[in-house]
Amino acid sequence: MSEPSMNLPEPPLSPTTVPQPASGTNVFRGPNGIRAGWRVLIFLAIVAGLVAAVNLVVWLVVHFLLHRPSRFGTTSSLSPAVAVLSDGAILLFTGLAALIMSRIERRKWGDYGLPVRSAFRQNFWLGTLAGFLAISASLFAIFALHGFHLAGLAIHGSTILTATAAWTAAFVIVGLGEEFAFRGYLQFTLTTGMGFWPAAVLLSALFALAHSANPGESKFGLLSVVCFGLLFCLFLRRTGNLWWAVGFHAGWDWGQTFFYGVSDSGLAPYHNFFNSSFSGPAWLTGGTVGPEASIFTPLALLVVGILFSRVYRENRYQPLAKA
Repeated sequence: MSEPSMNLPEPPLSPTTVPQPASGTNVFRGPNGIRAGWRVLIFLAIVAGLVAAVNLVVWLVVHFLLHRPSRFGTTSSLSPAVAVLSDGAILLFTGLAALIMSRIERRKWGDYGLPVRSAFRQNFWLGTLAGFLAISASLFAIFALHGFHLAGLAIHGSTILTATAAWTAAFVIVGLGEEFAFRGYLQFTLTTGMGFWPAAVLLSALFALAHSANPGESKFGLLSVVCFGLLFCLFLRRTGNLWWAVGFHAGWDWGQTFFYGVSDSGLAPYHNFFNSSFSGPAWLTGGTVGPEASIFTPLALLVVGILFSRVYRENRYQPLAKA
């Protein structure tokens, strides 16, 4: 008769032999879902698709505006109509692409820098005032060295009202379009993948590259564009959204192009408030670019950055942790 078998418990597995569950992460997905690089590529693909879908219509409208005289100007100058068309299209395409990505990522569209609840409130108006004062300070410094002169009003009567309204609306759209395109969804997503300031430097360089096709642009002018981009990123980091940057962008451009009537990245203004002129070396006046390529523009932006940092000390921009 055989002896009964004894069912002894198996010895516990050592900590090194405990099976580990699959992490679920791979080259496409991280702990927070689709990795940042892939999200950027999807976003850019959506933008490209939207651009292609309306390319014919936009070309026809641009062709009409640029080859037919209108109340807002012609090909020889920067006009409100052209500014609204170009930057409005940028805002439309990037905004729609970000809306689609917000559904994919299950986030709010406002997380990407333009929350509607903060629209045109205190930060926007403070930024607008700061932008206008900054371009005024830069031009005053050039004036003090006998490089800039105002030569009286360029428009009169009811044209003042219509031009003011047109340029104001145009530069708000310019601020919204360019800030969201370069510091909205892309800044948010790249921050989750590579950190805030590396993303800011990369996108500021691309911001300058986008301006390199402007007529009369110079290397020093493009350096100033990089400085603008980094300053706008500082506004974003400290306030948590883009409304300060949108206001500053609009205020600077409005003051530069409409109020003082000087060139913007080599583009002459149309229906500007003042007539003005420059005389002197390019390092002082900015040459063909306008005051953005003057030595005083980076200095003005540096002063703004220092003063802003002393008032806004807390970093309020909080995207998700790195994906």
